[in-house]
Amino acid sequence: MTRILIVEDLADIRKWLTGIAQKAFEAPHEIETAATLRAALGAARKNSYDVALIDLNLPDGSGIDVLKCLRQSRPETLCVITTVMGDDAWIVAALSAGANGYLLKEQPSEVIVRQLSQLADGIPALSPSIARRIMEHFQYTGPVGEPDANLTGREKEVLALISRGMRNVDVAEQLSMAESTVAHHIKSIYRKLGISSRAEASWHAARLGLAPGKLGA
Repeated sequence: MTRILIVEDLADIRKWLTGIAQKAFEAPHEIETAATLRAALGAARKNSYDVALIDLNLPDGSGIDVLKCLRQSRPETLCVITTVMGDDAWIVAALSAGANGYLLKEQPSEVIVRQLSQLADGIPALSPSIARRIMEHFQYTGPVGEPDANLTGREKEVLALISRGMRNVDVAEQLSMAESTVAHHIKSIYRKLGISSRAEASWHAARLGLAPGKLGA
C-alpha cells in the first residue's frame, strides 16, 4: 500500500494531482488530501506517508512548514513540492528543508508522472527549468573557496554515484562495501556540504565535476 498525502488548496488541482499520483506510484494507493496548512500539519503528525505532494502557497501559511513537519516525523517520506512558484528564494527554502523534488504545475501531466515515478530509483523529481536555473547559478556564481576540500576520495566516489540516482545498496555493491558504510559516508557528505537531500547532492556533484566516469581522486 502506497500512502500519499496531497497538500493543495484548489479542488480542481487536488483532483488533477490525485490522478497523477495514481499513475506515478505503485498500486494499491491510499491517497489523502489537505487544503490548508492546519489540516496538512494535523495529517502529518497523525499519519505516516510514503509520498507527499506539497503546494507552497496555502491559505493559512506555507507548505514549507508541512515539509519540515514530515521531515521530523518520518524522514523517509518522499516530499515533492508541486507549485507555480519558481523563484530562487522558494527553491532554496524547499531544498534546504529537505525536499526530494520541485515540480512546476505548468508542466504536462505525463511529464510530472514520469518525474514522480523516478523517485523510487532515487532520481530527484525536478522540472527541467528548475534544474537549469540551479545549474546556471552554480556555473555563473562560481565556487567559493574549496568546496570539496574536506571530502575524502571515497566520499567523492559515493557522491558521484548517488548523484546518478543509485540507491545505497547499489553503491555498496559497486564500491564493494557494506550498505551501512555507504550510509555513514552519505551522512558525512551531507554534513560537510551542508545539505539534506539527494537533489542537493546531485548539484554539488555536478559543481565538483564528478560526472560518471570522472570520480574524484
